[in-house]
Amino acid sequence: MLNLLRTTGLRFLWLSVVVFVLDQWTKYTVLGAMRLYQSIEVMPFFNVTYVHNYGAAFSFLHDADGWQRWFFTGIAAVVSVLILWWLRNTPRHQVMLPVAFCLVLGGALGNVYDRLVHGYVIDFLDFYVGQWHWPAFNLADSAIFIGAALLIIDMLSADKPADDKSNSSPKQS
Repeated sequence: MLNLLRTTGLRFLWLSVVVFVLDQWTKYTVLGAMRLYQSIEVMPFFNVTYVHNYGAAFSFLHDADGWQRWFFTGIAAVVSVLILWWLRNTPRHQVMLPVAFCLVLGGALGNVYDRLVHGYVIDFLDFYVGQWHWPAFNLADSAIFIGAALLIIDMLSADKPADDKSNSSPKQS
């Protein structure tokens, strides 16, 4: 088992733990220090604003009848199992791919924990320009976004397989 942790993408699971712990720490700090919908201006474009998100990204399905809590929890559970499988099968020479997967995993588990314990996700990072506010989000969402961006970068920068030599030889008539 120890060899599996050293020779596969599972060696970066510590990153998922760090993301999860930091995410929960920031959320419980907000819970302990703020009232729901309270907003504290930090900079002219950024507030810490405590809100509940019953939906998914951009509050998608936030006004559904409660089934979305279990739906999004189920999706995150399936994705988490797939990520663990991918990590287990990622060769040691790859770095960006397992780091990306671990960021996504840590963020997904942070939001799943919120859904299971609170029934909603705690969001508090509120960026805005003038009167236009980006939907509030949290550290878990940030880790998922960064992980997804790294996955795209890895996909675009990965070496392409060599063309099949049988297709490149001249045709004989």
